[in-house]
Amino acid sequence: MVSKVVKVVNAEGLHMRPAGIIAKAAKEHPECEIMMKANGKDIKAKAVMQIMAAGIKKATEVEIIVKGENEQAVLEEFVKMFEDGFGE
Repeated sequence: MVSKVVKVVNAEGLHMRPAGIIAKAAKEHPECEIMMKANGKDIKAKAVMQIMAAGIKKATEVEIIVKGENEQAVLEEFVKMFEDGFGE
């Protein structure tokens, strides 16, 4: 298991588009369990509605947790998505 805390940088937080990007990327790694922790909630990265329901705004700290094969590479992929603001 590996994890890292990142900050949401995009202005609108994790609305529908970034939530969809996260869920799609998580589904591309069925060998890993990918979770996020933010605002006191445990969020499955594959669940768009859970991501949106967490109400994650700009500057919120999110812990990304990855368990499974190639977990370090998968974690780095997710950290980069957050750091790049999901292309916004």
